[in-house]
Amino acid sequence: MSSENLPQSPEQRPESSSEPPPRKPRVAVVFGGRSSEHGISVVTAGAVLRAIDRTKYDVLPIGITTDGRWALTADEPERMAIADRRMPNVAEIADSVEGGVVLPVDPGNREVVYSEPGSVPKALGEVDVVFPMLHGPYGEDGTLQGLLELSGVPYVGSGVLASAVGQDKDYMKRVFTSFGLDVGPYLVIRPREWRQDEAGARQRVADFAGEHGWPLFIKPARAGSSIGITKVDSFDGLDEAIAEAQRHDPKILVEALLRGREIECGVLEFEDGPRASVPAEIPPVQTHDYYDFEAKYIDSTPGIVPAPLTPEETAEIQRLAVEAFEAASCEGLVRADFFLTEDGRFVINEINTMPGFTPISMYPQMWEKSGVGYAELVDRLIQAALNRSTGLR
Repeated sequence: MSSENLPQSPEQRPESSSEPPPRKPRVAVVFGGRSSEHGISVVTAGAVLRAIDRTKYDVLPIGITTDGRWALTADEPERMAIADRRMPNVAEIADSVEGGVVLPVDPGNREVVYSEPGSVPKALGEVDVVFPMLHGPYGEDGTLQGLLELSGVPYVGSGVLASAVGQDKDYMKRVFTSFGLDVGPYLVIRPREWRQDEAGARQRVADFAGEHGWPLFIKPARAGSSIGITKVDSFDGLDEAIAEAQRHDPKILVEALLRGREIECGVLEFEDGPRASVPAEIPPVQTHDYYDFEAKYIDSTPGIVPAPLTPEETAEIQRLAVEAFEAASCEGLVRADFFLTEDGRFVINEINTMPGFTPISMYPQMWEKSGVGYAELVDRLIQAALNRSTGLR
């Protein structure tokens, strides 16, 4: 890729008058990543790129390949969509198979640099805020947030601690329990335990099933988008389910079935603090055994927004969603997922600190019905990040 095709920094652009216009804030949209949620991250970033107001912001799309290379990509959201039931990939839309983007780890320097082997590195201009559209480990879990804190670059969404807590379902549930939120029965099997005493780990699962019954859900402890989850009805499928979960995370979670309705609620941070959206309901999926990855993203099972709840139930889940947001020290946005059990309790399943963010995703739909449209939602998140400092706060 020749240097003349690179995006020019705001300072390098030709001016039409003697007085230079005020520099627009520069938003780096970072997406892709090394996790198994790479594809849905690309789809989400495409939707955000379409929505960002280019009269208000300069935009720099940066994709992270599955092997961790930061690549410059064209600002072409139409190439970042699901096609023929196939997820997009950063490597397919990167401007170069060899070039890389570098964000200096220096609070006094926000200038992004692009380099290719054998070429002089080229400055792409300063970045004012990062919109990290990464899902899963190596991005949503506090790792990217830590890098941005070291770099002194503001970013959309939760900080290091909340991002880590929101990614690790084991510690997420511990935090919620300590704040008095109701969580369902679960069991954690750590990598060392499985390696050193497989029989003992299986016995723990047997004891858990004896107490709570079958089916059980076996899932990676630090993954999202329903990837790697298996519903097992007996011991016959247990080893295969554990192996599938461990393909995505060596630490796994075993959860009991909760009978009830799946209800979600969005939380957005306003100037006066976090507020909850109208809730949504995920109806039973007729073509899938449960709300898995394909039901969410490929077959696009629609949710019901707003959820058919009583005013009292709506107020209660909104209260609990904000409480979960505060308990995990979240910032910016969160989608909180609950079960409304048959005995009328709201049991929190998990939070997502960077939820699915396409226009048909549940989080934007809930805010659309709450009076905040998609473009305004994106703008609010960018403005909140620009107005928030990095470091301890």
